[in-house]
Amino acid sequence: MATILSLDPRVTRMNLDAEQSAPAEPKPALDQFQTFEVFHQVKTGAHHTHVGCVHAPSPELALLLAKEQYGRRGQTTNLWVVNTRDVVTMAAEDADVFATTPEKKYRDVGAYMVRDKVDAFKKQMNEGTTE
Repeated sequence: MATILSLDPRVTRMNLDAEQSAPAEPKPALDQFQTFEVFHQVKTGAHHTHVGCVHAPSPELALLLAKEQYGRRGQTTNLWVVNTRDVVTMAAEDADVFATTPEKKYRDVGAYMVRDKVDAFKKQMNEGTTE
């Protein structure tokens, strides 16, 4: 007898028969809720950040559950809920589209030696005033 192997060790330990047939009748409506991803905004103008997910039968109820789960602790200005099936992702094999020239220090603040230029300017000004 072949058993189901799962990434979840609890499922693997149950020793479920892999050849067991599927149920003859479909699950009733609302037996399995949809999954919604929740995004939280701490203050106006701040970015929304992903904080977790909720299971709900509708977007309206998902927003209410998200408010109860993620909005009651700490400061909250806004919440977004997005149905998980509507989230589009890239395949891991496509990560090479982000490969770029490794030397792009001009994009970093640290690449600009402004402090050195300011110090040189001050030194030049002090030398000019002492003469």
